[in-house]
Amino acid sequence: MVIPGLRAIFDHAWLNVLVGKIVPMLLFLALFKAIGITPAVLAALAWSLGVVAYQQTKGHRIAGLVILSIIGNTAKTIVAISTGSILAYFIQPTISTTLIGTAFLLSVPLGLPLAQRLVYDFCPFDEATTNEPAFNAFFPKLSLLWAATSLLNGAVTLYLLLTQSITSFVIIKSFLGPASTGATIAIGLWWFQRSMASQGVEVVLTRKVSRPAAI
Repeated sequence: MVIPGLRAIFDHAWLNVLVGKIVPMLLFLALFKAIGITPAVLAALAWSLGVVAYQQTKGHRIAGLVILSIIGNTAKTIVAISTGSILAYFIQPTISTTLIGTAFLLSVPLGLPLAQRLVYDFCPFDEATTNEPAFNAFFPKLSLLWAATSLLNGAVTLYLLLTQSITSFVIIKSFLGPASTGATIAIGLWWFQRSMASQGVEVVLTRKVSRPAAI
């Protein structure tokens, strides 16, 4: 089994990250400061929906990051419109994280593990790897892992928001998000290696990109 290295992952994923996460985030921040929270979240959601429409017309696979962006921006839109309060800015990440965790969880019984879409966004795999039964069988497990860490992150964030000052919340949250993501990735990689080794599947790193990211 051939697994891409960091350079191959970067070459493959940068466009998905730019379109799925960075652009809607910058669009939201710019409009939020200029004209308010409701237009900002509506514009960010419209961007993500527009990307999906474009991908469908071109026959491209819809990126997992775009799906997560739609989930998050939908939560922000609901909260912003229903409250019209600045507090919505701080509660939005909690709602988004919880909805994302729920999406990961529900994707498993539906037979469409969301982790598989995300991994393909970041990692270019050759055909032999994608056809490996042990490789594909790991994605439901990875989806459950992301569901568990996302739901836990959402619960902890809500607790901090309700018990800490805004200043303390912002400082702690700035470390909590990356720490949660890093822990999930580290556990996922360890679990993946153990799972493949137990089934006698050899894992080889490569620096080459088998196919470019497509938007």
